[in-house]
Amino acid sequence: MWTKGGLPWCEVELNLGSKCFQRTAIDLVNLLFLSFFYLLLIAGCVSQRFTLGSRKKGWIFVAAAICCVATSIVYLGAGLKNLIAGANDEVSWVACFVEGIIWVSLTVSLLVNDSKWIKILASVWWVSFALLDSAAKIEILSQGKSIRMFDVITWLISLLLLLCSWMNLRSSPEAQDYSTAGLSDPLLAENSKKNSARLATAGFFSFLSFSWMNSLLSMGFKKPLTPDDIPSVVPEDEAELAYTKFSKAWDDALLSEPEGAKERNLVFRAVAKVYFKENILTAVCALFRTIAVVSLPLMLYVFVDYANSDHRDLRTGFLNLACLVMLKLVESLSMRHWYFAARRSGMRIRSALMVAAYKKQLKLSSLGRKRHSSGEIVNYIAVDAYRMGEFLWWFHSGWGLTLQLLLSTAVLFGVVGVGAVPGLILLLLCGLLNLPFAKMLQNCQTQFMIAQDKRLRSTSEILNSMKVIKLQSWEEEFKKQIESCRDEEFKWLAKAQLTKAFGTFLYWMSPTIVSSVIFVGCALMNSAPLNASTIFTVLATLRVMSEPVRVIPEAISAIIQVNVSFDRINNFLLDDELKTDEIERNGMEKSGTAVDIQAGNFSWDPETKHPTLRNINLEIKNGQKVAVCGPVGAGKSSLLHAVLGEILKVSGTVKVSGSIAYVSQTSWIQSGTIRDNILYGKPMETRRYNAAIKACALDKDINDFGHGDLTEIGQRGLNLSGGQKQRIQLARAVYADADVYLLDDPFSAVDAHTAGVLFHKCVEDSLREKTVILVTHQVEFLSEVDQILVMEEGRITQLGKYEELLMMGTAFKQLVNAHNDAVTVLPLASNESLGDLTKVGRDREIGNIQVVEKIEEEITTTTNVPGAQLTQEEEKEAGYVGLKPFLDYLNVSSGWFLLSSSVLGQVGFVVFQAASTYWLAYGIGIPKLTATMLIGVYSVISTLSAGFVYARAVTTAHLGLKASKAFFSGFTNAVFKAPMLFFDSTPVGRILTRASSDLNVLDFDIPFAIIFVVSPAVELTAALIVMTYVTWQVIIIALLALAATKVVQEYYLASARELIRINGTTKAPVMNYAAETSLGVVTIRAFGTVDRFFKNYLNLVDADAVLFFLSNAAMEWVILRIETLQNLTLFTCALLLILIPKGYIAPGLVGLSLSYALTLTQTQVFLTRWYCTLSNSIISVERIKQYMSIPAEPPAVVDDKRPPSSWPSSGTIHLQELKIRYRPNAPLVLKGISCTFREGTRVGVVGRTGSGKSTLISALFRLVEPASGCILIDGIDISKIGLKDLRMKLSIIPQEPTLFRGCIRTNLDPLGVYSDDEIWKALEKCQLKATISNLPNKLDSSVSDEGENWSVGQRQLFCLGRVLLKRNKILVLDEATASIDSATDAIIQRIIREEFADCTVVTVAHRVPTVIDSDMVMVLSFGDLVEYNEPSKLMETDSYFSKLVAEYWASCRGNSSQNLQAHI
Repeated sequence: MWTKGGLPWCEVELNLGSKCFQRTAIDLVNLLFLSFFYLLLIAGCVSQRFTLGSRKKGWIFVAAAICCVATSIVYLGAGLKNLIAGANDEVSWVACFVEGIIWVSLTVSLLVNDSKWIKILASVWWVSFALLDSAAKIEILSQGKSIRMFDVITWLISLLLLLCSWMNLRSSPEAQDYSTAGLSDPLLAENSKKNSARLATAGFFSFLSFSWMNSLLSMGFKKPLTPDDIPSVVPEDEAELAYTKFSKAWDDALLSEPEGAKERNLVFRAVAKVYFKENILTAVCALFRTIAVVSLPLMLYVFVDYANSDHRDLRTGFLNLACLVMLKLVESLSMRHWYFAARRSGMRIRSALMVAAYKKQLKLSSLGRKRHSSGEIVNYIAVDAYRMGEFLWWFHSGWGLTLQLLLSTAVLFGVVGVGAVPGLILLLLCGLLNLPFAKMLQNCQTQFMIAQDKRLRSTSEILNSMKVIKLQSWEEEFKKQIESCRDEEFKWLAKAQLTKAFGTFLYWMSPTIVSSVIFVGCALMNSAPLNASTIFTVLATLRVMSEPVRVIPEAISAIIQVNVSFDRINNFLLDDELKTDEIERNGMEKSGTAVDIQAGNFSWDPETKHPTLRNINLEIKNGQKVAVCGPVGAGKSSLLHAVLGEILKVSGTVKVSGSIAYVSQTSWIQSGTIRDNILYGKPMETRRYNAAIKACALDKDINDFGHGDLTEIGQRGLNLSGGQKQRIQLARAVYADADVYLLDDPFSAVDAHTAGVLFHKCVEDSLREKTVILVTHQVEFLSEVDQILVMEEGRITQLGKYEELLMMGTAFKQLVNAHNDAVTVLPLASNESLGDLTKVGRDREIGNIQVVEKIEEEITTTTNVPGAQLTQEEEKEAGYVGLKPFLDYLNVSSGWFLLSSSVLGQVGFVVFQAASTYWLAYGIGIPKLTATMLIGVYSVISTLSAGFVYARAVTTAHLGLKASKAFFSGFTNAVFKAPMLFFDSTPVGRILTRASSDLNVLDFDIPFAIIFVVSPAVELTAALIVMTYVTWQVIIIALLALAATKVVQEYYLASARELIRINGTTKAPVMNYAAETSLGVVTIRAFGTVDRFFKNYLNLVDADAVLFFLSNAAMEWVILRIETLQNLTLFTCALLLILIPKGYIAPGLVGLSLSYALTLTQTQVFLTRWYCTLSNSIISVERIKQYMSIPAEPPAVVDDKRPPSSWPSSGTIHLQELKIRYRPNAPLVLKGISCTFREGTRVGVVGRTGSGKSTLISALFRLVEPASGCILIDGIDISKIGLKDLRMKLSIIPQEPTLFRGCIRTNLDPLGVYSDDEIWKALEKCQLKATISNLPNKLDSSVSDEGENWSVGQRQLFCLGRVLLKRNKILVLDEATASIDSATDAIIQRIIREEFADCTVVTVAHRVPTVIDSDMVMVLSFGDLVEYNEPSKLMETDSYFSKLVAEYWASCRGNSSQNLQAHI
């Protein structure tokens, strides 16, 4: 009781001289200092790094802190004793607790490393504490009274605090800053290795509160984070360690499994073995959290019971409050550390499996590669292994929530007894009803994934072949193909989203129905009174139970998906590996033999009866140059693979001496610089490096690039010509300085002169002491080699020197004659003039001819812009981009109405929910109200609220579907309409990331993230209104907590946003590197660089993992602080309900207020989590929107400028002052060309590479628009008509033959306009009919990704088949015969002459014989037209063209040309 004019705890009148009053005044002053101290500390905690004890304190500070702790323990112990004993002496238990808290706070102030302001405040506090305490003690002594021994001790401690304050203010801030910097910063500023995340050195308090994240979040708040600011991964989280542990467990699992019994999932067993122990602690955290959550409804029961009791005791009330605080503290900390530890452990599993899958592809045999395509391997890494990051979280959620459900059931029985049974049966039914929905949802997601895989495979293939698609004007057809895949995908997406909507309705409906049934059960069975404590405990318990009912089916679904991923990875890791013992690498040094194959039979497919290579006997001595020739499909490349050990050896022996360098037929180039590709991981030796560049004729190219050899190469070398890629490969091999060189048709992509230079400078000079096996179609070089192998149908049919084989006749003579026939079509050339040309060639020293080496026009123009690389850095926004992406999302999808409907639905739901619970609180206070009436009204209001939530869920699903459709359509249209320059400068992976993961976020995350931000915001508002209605004082703390929450949230988001953005740029390189490795694995193994690639991949995985790790840690950091702030509101509410006298508030309202207060933390955390998720997810909208704004190329059709359907009737091409540049301000590539290609003529376009030949073709097809001038075809300016009208009327056989996944029919006729009969005729003309007729499925025979199951030569013939079907008046051959042997080349040239006799044929060729029989020859040099005349007239003068022909014969110098003449 309050005494009149006194204090409640002082049983005397108000007396300034009383000991009690003085003690109270001192405590109030200390509490004021304490409040200010903690406020500054929290502000410092949010804005900057602080730690306990990281800077050494003096021994006096430590001694003072120990004394303060001891004193606080004494006070708190005395208070607890008094509380339990029920004593009521002068020093009450409340006063003891207050004193104890003050002394604890003094300890904290002594130990915390703090800012200048906290230091000043603490010092002032210590001074005032010492002075006030001394004054009080002196006052007592002056009155002649004695003081207790304990008071003497506290007096001495207060004087010690006075000394500490003097020392604290005396220490200089500079010294403190220096010491802090000295300990936290690296010793060497230049140290290139980044510090690992501060978790590695965090103390217990820092670890518990996630304060080790403060430094990174502080940096992110001050400026946008960059990749350089991101610390490296903690040592125990490194991918290498994770893989080492997994690999050991995997090997043990393999050994323990009986041979042939590989049914069990060994991956799961290995993962379980490695990560079981570290997950025990996670399980303990999950258990504590579950117990705390289940106990909270009991606390509500206790509080309402306390408010309703007639004999209220403050001690009991405070004890209840202390228990509530303890439960919330345990719930918060255990949940945060469970989430963090589970995801961290998941990240380790993810890294281990990603690395295991990558390592496996480095060891995969050819048979394994056939079973697992490049795209599938990337999928194992990008989807299956990546999924493991969340696996453990779902696992612990599954069992934790099951336990939560069981414990909550026990609580319900404890509160209402058997009356709970009907409700629990209904709840079980609702849970079981969730299972078919979960199954349906899982089926939808599985089908969606299958459809998505199909779409992404098509998208990837189309993006890689976009140049061909644009040249053929197939954009619409291929866009329809992707859209049809998307339609299938969208069908399952819509089904999944609407199923989710019904699931939401079921989730919110079940607690309402179940609670009503339980209340009815209580009323009927009289198992428990329907009072406030029972009703609100039941509602709170059902709320705790509803989470498991909803999440457990999702957890089961997620675990099933993970199980599927485990199976897929398991099958991949168990697949066939390359046998390293197939080739003997030692014991041949003395014999002088480099390669020895005896009775070798080799097969790509072990199940086939006919080996690919049969009865191979081959011995090659050290230093020999061996050429391998033969028709297309003879097994030449397979022979090289046999030497490499890449093809399955059925029988025989293979021995190889020394190291190997390999140049593949299809060039394999890595993303990176030209220098990186040539050095290939070896240290830089300038002389050797320059010699390799010169030998491979790359010096001029490199000089002409804007960045020299540091020019960035795009993905798969997209910004290099075929010739440049091949020569970089060759330079890589030369620099490797190996013993044995395997060159698979390296000259196919370069012109004849460059081929000659490469052969003489590279093969003959640089590799003169090396063993070289050269596969080639260039007959002109065969006379220069030591030995020639002629192959046919997988067998070596002839073996010997050039002259010997010519004398023997048969297959080799046919090859030479075919080449000879191609040459002798020279109308002007008699044998004498041929001899003269040969002589000219011999007389000239090749080194003296001014050679302009291969420079692709696209590169020249783009890289000559100072400071600009062709492959640009990926654009990403920085900092807070405001509401723009969110508004873009709504504007593009026209979703304002649907969003408004969703928000209104949510408001209606919350209002009706609040009304139903208020009715219960109000109704139980009316004595005359029957239970039937009470429960009936509650049920009706609740059911209405469920209707609103269903409306909200359905409108949200429709909003998401509408947005998905709009964004996909806009993105696809923009990409297909983008100019070719966009694809040349943008890696495919960058576009694919937007088409896959970003679109996935748009499909699934954003619509629900929006409504999950709106929902808790409305619920939070409702909770605060209810709490304020019951106890208005709580609003003060609640508003302060909300304001602080907003500050903490924004502080966190500044860094989180950038972490997600940076993560968007670290995931793609991991996938690109895996895809790149998959394509070049043969080269990687041949060079023996497997370990280097593996280490690089480990670094990429770690760079990606650290962002996942930091994003999760930052999320737990912010949620822990927000939970703490919201718990303050809860504790304030509980405290007020304890202190308010009985009868002041109805028990029903106490239950109502506290039930809402208990949901406050969970609602706020839910809001924060989804607000942050939305802020991070909306970045995907920003990224897709970027690509929706790509400047489009000109329209496909211009309605008022459409050419006649018969156009071009004659095929005359007229170039008028044509000038071309690739980018504004870039140099001109074509410099004002004027000439006319008459109708029906065959025009050969020649010139050194880099002269503008390919640009001329690009201009003809309008892949690039003229800077000035124009091209007229039959009098129509092609720049005025639509692109489709133009490109459909032109035919082209491109330089690189492209086939698409599908069948032969769809490859020849993607638009489906020709009959089978027409297709067969075309195949017959292009020499493929016999091959395809022998296939079981004929025209429906499969074509794999990029046509890999057909040889390069056969692919080129398919391209010829396409143009034979189209029969246009204008045909362009862009270096089309570079990959086929002379015999096939001669056949193609004959077919073109016969079939396109009345057409205008423009040929850009490397081989002079290809253009020598043209009607006209156009010679280009540096973008200028230097000659345009008939070849015979040009040959009669000392023309540029005659020099090119002379160089061609010079490249066939010596015996080769003389022998040709001898055998004409």
